[in-house]
Amino acid sequence: MEADKVSRVSRTAIGVTWLRAQEGQRPDPLFDDPYAEVFVAEARQVIARQTIAAGRGDAVSAIFGLHVVLRTRFYDDYLLAAAGQGCRQVVLLAAGLDSRAFRLAWPPGVRLFELDLPELLDFKERVLADRQAVPGCERSVLAVDLREDWPRQLIDAGFDPSAPTAWLIEGLLIYLTADEAAGLLTAVDGLSAPGSRLSCEHRDNVSNSLLALARSRPSMDEVTALWKGGLGEDLARWLGRAGWGVTTYDGTTLAESYGRADPEAASVGFLTAVKGEQPTSTS
Repeated sequence: MEADKVSRVSRTAIGVTWLRAQEGQRPDPLFDDPYAEVFVAEARQVIARQTIAAGRGDAVSAIFGLHVVLRTRFYDDYLLAAAGQGCRQVVLLAAGLDSRAFRLAWPPGVRLFELDLPELLDFKERVLADRQAVPGCERSVLAVDLREDWPRQLIDAGFDPSAPTAWLIEGLLIYLTADEAAGLLTAVDGLSAPGSRLSCEHRDNVSNSLLALARSRPSMDEVTALWKGGLGEDLARWLGRAGWGVTTYDGTTLAESYGRADPEAASVGFLTAVKGEQPTSTS
């Protein structure tokens, strides 16, 4: 992958992978992603373009570094729990360079769909093929633009809308306008049978203060210039109105539960939702 041919979104995905690779060097990692360092090594030219502030030692890097680590572990746990509760279809929207299909212990019968931009998936598939990586579940890769007619492509690839599905929308919604985010979620809702599950980041006042801090740092300009806000704090209400029972999770509380409490840092929160369940709660 040549640096001058890679979009800013894809370069940001590589920066996130760098943060996961850093976690793998700790004696007490919250997850095991053996392919993260491989992806980073293959994309060394892109990293040199300083796609994000990761690793440069400033406060923003420390805050968002913690967030990436927390969200990786949180989403790993969410997906395995959803599969264990009967969701044998898993859809990763904006799958990035994470290797969940290969590194998680999936139960039998899981089919996982990865959707992302063509240039990013081309790079990912080449690296995985070079390492002869074997997924732990049935895996389908779809090169799509999530602002276009991706549901048709998903169904054409074998997705069954009548079966409960575990959806993951990781690090994506902030890059969309409110209308684009609502359109994406409307499509997800239309493809989701009762009992389907969804998880993504959840914005609150702490999250908004972190985003404002990031916007104040020139070192983050390449990333923050891409942010369009998504649905912001309206996300949980939108899902509730659509018939999803929502549970929200505070990032700082999660950090404490994972043994990563840091008085100098905070994290964007998360939510999970189940279609057909009405109660909303906070954890």
